[in-house]
Amino acid sequence: MALHIIDRRLSGKNKSVGNRERFVRRFKEQIAEAVRRAVSERDIRHIEQAENITIPRKDIREPVFHHGPGGISDTVHPGNSDHARGDRIPRPRGASGGTGSQASDSGEGEDDFRFTLSKEEFMQLFFEDLALPRLLRTHIADTPQYKTRRAGYSHDGTPHNLAVLRTMRGALGRRIALTKAPHRELQSLLAQLDVLLAQDDGTSAAVAELQQQIDTLRARMGKVAFLDPIDLRFRNRTNLPVPNSQAVMFCVMDVSGSMDQARKDLAKRFFILLYLFLTRHYEKIDIVFIRHHTQAAEVSEDEFFHSTESGGTVVSSALVLLDQIVRARYPVGDWNIYVAQASDGDNFPNDGANCRNLLVEKILPLVRHFAYVQVVQEEQNLWREYSRLLPLFPHFAMRKASEPGEIYPVFRDLFKKEGVPV
Repeated sequence: MALHIIDRRLSGKNKSVGNRERFVRRFKEQIAEAVRRAVSERDIRHIEQAENITIPRKDIREPVFHHGPGGISDTVHPGNSDHARGDRIPRPRGASGGTGSQASDSGEGEDDFRFTLSKEEFMQLFFEDLALPRLLRTHIADTPQYKTRRAGYSHDGTPHNLAVLRTMRGALGRRIALTKAPHRELQSLLAQLDVLLAQDDGTSAAVAELQQQIDTLRARMGKVAFLDPIDLRFRNRTNLPVPNSQAVMFCVMDVSGSMDQARKDLAKRFFILLYLFLTRHYEKIDIVFIRHHTQAAEVSEDEFFHSTESGGTVVSSALVLLDQIVRARYPVGDWNIYVAQASDGDNFPNDGANCRNLLVEKILPLVRHFAYVQVVQEEQNLWREYSRLLPLFPHFAMRKASEPGEIYPVFRDLFKKEGVPV
């Protein structure tokens, strides 16, 4: 007997969200590989767009039970006038079926599974295992984000914040306080009345006067309200600032004549990727753009990525400007400072030692991470000077990337999650 189960529970508008999340978790490896392919092919300026993902049919095929091979089976196909026993039938060259399965004689097939990752899903996979290294929550930033916390009770508030038990307890205490003395007096009067009633028939003037005093006292006690506005207590809540990471990232790029358009494009892609990463994960973060040839200047984001300049290369000019900006605007006690530098490694011959000294004496002691990306494979002057710093500073890293497809792996390598969170 077959058992059919029908789920008639009402579902919301996004009733397939749960199934979609389970599917993404199940085929996460294939989807992550498709995301990596998309990153290498897509312009990083449009990295936040959704992406169409294709999963081969063989990867989503579910197991089935069937009879195994064995035994003798004879099949008769009536109307066969073209083939006899022992003929070899050539494999069909193809059909109009799908792209991911074998063709069938009816011209029908089964396609590879294709679906669209939303923008949020794509970015979640894109940044899944990335985090700025050694980011400390060293400062409660001046941010509009707050969280509420219970702060006792108040006499004013909205009805939905009414503390019923606290209100009734206060009302009971008030009634007891106001009726304690009258209650003792009432008990005394009742005792006197009992004594008088034992001596006469209750018609004397003393009994009538005592009875009037008892009635007056009971009426006064009856006027004490069961619940008074002064008894109301409301749950009180206060807003506390949420501790937030406050960081600044310096983006330093060489725009000298030795940086041709292809190299500048590699550097731009690295910074765009970095910009997306920072703005996604950290709401309170400043980004400072510094570009240099023989002279350095702090520029806007648009000018940093799009303006064109040429000339020689003096890298130390950018490092000097970086140090000046840090000391003027970003105190180390309040800010987590990060620096990312992109260059072709070419530098004025006598300037390499200046760059190394600036990093050792002024910059690296202040920053939490310094990442240098060289957009050519040859070891230029700057690369050789920077290599001498690797054994001395664990928070200094350098990599090479000469092709657009190498930018993303280099970025992941530079900013991968640390083993032990700080």
